[in-house]
Amino acid sequence: MSAHKTACILCSRNCGLDVETSGRRFVRIHGDKEHPVSKGYMCQKGARLGYYQDNADRLTHPLKRMPDGQFAQVSWDEALRDIATRLLAIRERHGGRAFAFYGGGGQGNHLGGAYGRQLQKAMRSRYLYNSLAQEKTGDFWANGRIFGRQTCHTTEDIEHADFALVIGANPWQAHGIPNARDTLRDIKKDPARTLVVIDPRRTETAKDADIHLQLRPGTDAYLMAAMLSVIVREGLHDKAFLAQHTNGFAALERALLAVPVEEYVRRADVSLEDVQRVARGFAKAERACVRVDLGIQQSPNTTLNGYLEKMLFLVTGQFGKRGGNNLHTFLLPVIGDTDERKPQYWRTARHGMHAISGIYPPNILPDEIEHTGEDRVRAMFVDSANPAVTAADSQAYARAFRKLELLVVVDVAFTETARLAHYVLPAASQFEKWECTGFNLEFPQNAFQLRAPLFEPLGECLPEPEIYTRLLEHMGELPKSFPVLRAVAEREPAAALHLGYLAALATTLAARPKLRPYAASLLYRTLGAALPDGAGTAAFLLPLAMGYAHQHYTAVKRAGYKGNRATLGVHLFRAILNQRSGAVLSRHEYDEVWSLLGHADQRAQLEVPEMLQALRELDTTESTSPAFPLVLMAGERRTYNANAIFRDPAWRKQDKDGALRIHPEDAQALELEDGVRARVTSARGAIEVTVQRDESVRRGMVTLPHGHGMRYGDSEPLGPALNQLTSSEHCEPFTRTPYHKHVPVRVEALAS
Repeated sequence: MSAHKTACILCSRNCGLDVETSGRRFVRIHGDKEHPVSKGYMCQKGARLGYYQDNADRLTHPLKRMPDGQFAQVSWDEALRDIATRLLAIRERHGGRAFAFYGGGGQGNHLGGAYGRQLQKAMRSRYLYNSLAQEKTGDFWANGRIFGRQTCHTTEDIEHADFALVIGANPWQAHGIPNARDTLRDIKKDPARTLVVIDPRRTETAKDADIHLQLRPGTDAYLMAAMLSVIVREGLHDKAFLAQHTNGFAALERALLAVPVEEYVRRADVSLEDVQRVARGFAKAERACVRVDLGIQQSPNTTLNGYLEKMLFLVTGQFGKRGGNNLHTFLLPVIGDTDERKPQYWRTARHGMHAISGIYPPNILPDEIEHTGEDRVRAMFVDSANPAVTAADSQAYARAFRKLELLVVVDVAFTETARLAHYVLPAASQFEKWECTGFNLEFPQNAFQLRAPLFEPLGECLPEPEIYTRLLEHMGELPKSFPVLRAVAEREPAAALHLGYLAALATTLAARPKLRPYAASLLYRTLGAALPDGAGTAAFLLPLAMGYAHQHYTAVKRAGYKGNRATLGVHLFRAILNQRSGAVLSRHEYDEVWSLLGHADQRAQLEVPEMLQALRELDTTESTSPAFPLVLMAGERRTYNANAIFRDPAWRKQDKDGALRIHPEDAQALELEDGVRARVTSARGAIEVTVQRDESVRRGMVTLPHGHGMRYGDSEPLGPALNQLTSSEHCEPFTRTPYHKHVPVRVEALAS
């Protein structure tokens, strides 16, 4: 057996793991106590990663769709040569707007994302779609207006908070906070600390809370507005903080004083006394923070929810402090900053939709493909994603993907999206290649883990960096060799700290500026050959580490790295390469959070006209109707469901059917017993489910888990295929974020 350091790939925490392997299999999986963030923590899902690594849907060689619709094995050279020819022809005839990229850098699969983005540049396209744009862009947009850049992303120091307010999130199951279950237990055991949960369901987190506000689904904006109004009406806002660190409070205050508190609390259907108690407790706490998740980010008033959530901790001064909310640094540029007010940013052909943080919403993609204009999307790459199952309106995706002139899927498994492709290119699994943890969202200390492969690639699988570099070479965008640069990289002594190579690289890019968009592959082919242990795909981290060290020089030095302005980043890069459990990148002080803001005056902007208008115009229309009287919360996190990379259903120890949870009184009214089969119908479609009575679910709502509805081998879809029920039109008009947590449905018993 062999011992290794790696990480879990099932949620954004990417907890460090100690594993033992034998041959191509995991034998033992435990938390890595040396990991600088998770420190030995892991949940039960990480222990079952073998079901990802070894399953019947794994791809082993490139596949091409034949005229009869069947797939045939082809060589890499044949596949890439034909794909390159077809891409160049589409670019020549129709321009960059004819191409779109979906995914790239899926959950835990982050290193290859930089290489896939190069294909966008080669195709002269800006159309990037991914799951973040289905979940988080309302939050990103609000961050841009409040903090000055959409890359200003907030985190919560819940480990040190006296008062933790959790809204639309269930960290016990979904994690998202450091060592979630241990952290929640610590809060519960300490009588001096308070946990409040706002959620329509009595979640595992809510069961341990001091106060649970079990509001009506979709009324989060009303409840948060009422809480904020209580705070300003009672003078509990932090006047000194607001004067020193914010602009625009007067306009916000006027809007909040106009909020009809009792009416909004009535709409949320919770106790006014409890709402007042929570508002006062949060405002008066010495250290308080807010944790949110998809419960308010994929429900009505998506963007307004994100704005109000941030107003809670800004108005009360619970920002830029230990135990409060803060911004954080990035090593990998996971998202960008695109302001729709600037004319240089593309809008889509059919919907005229702008990018937020550089990404476009999956909800509009089928329409952009089926658009009848010349500027429609005609070719796509889908990388480490399965939108035919995971995006809203699966029926529309299947129809639209069949109309593409070229669809190429790069993935580990033969997914539902791969079944619709012209070419399927097999990627090495996350444990068969160098990988990294890209969601580094910590403050004041941030860390990064570069993970070495545990196994050889299966069959003819290749890591994404090799796939995209070969494709760019076939397209003629990138020469097949750089002998001078490679020689410099291989011959330069270690003591030179890559400075000679960096000078040669700068000279090459200055002389050949057309190569600049492909710097990741250029580094991979040259510097990568000189890196130890075959870590060539990590070569592009060198300039990122240098940029990070330049931007956060004092904080990187504080983390223990030596060097000057020219060499500090190289030392950081080497630590990333060598420290298998992960390297601490930087250590900030809490008051340095203001340096991370994008506004020139380093103050938060509270007056966001679009959001104040949305607050004044909160919609009072009922979303349910006699035809669809229940609200479905689609995508509940449970003990044995995960993201779509777990395809083998045998990994689940319980809830194998992904049961529909319904309150016993609603079930009785519908004559539904535990374990019976029922039909769930929305305005878009219908699926069959297994019923489970559950008192944790509020009356009038039902829940279903995500991570089901996929075929395994030759099976029919297993478990609830949620996105047969969701519609691309059922979304926030501004961001096009789907209302997955608020889908009107009806439930009917099936005939026995």
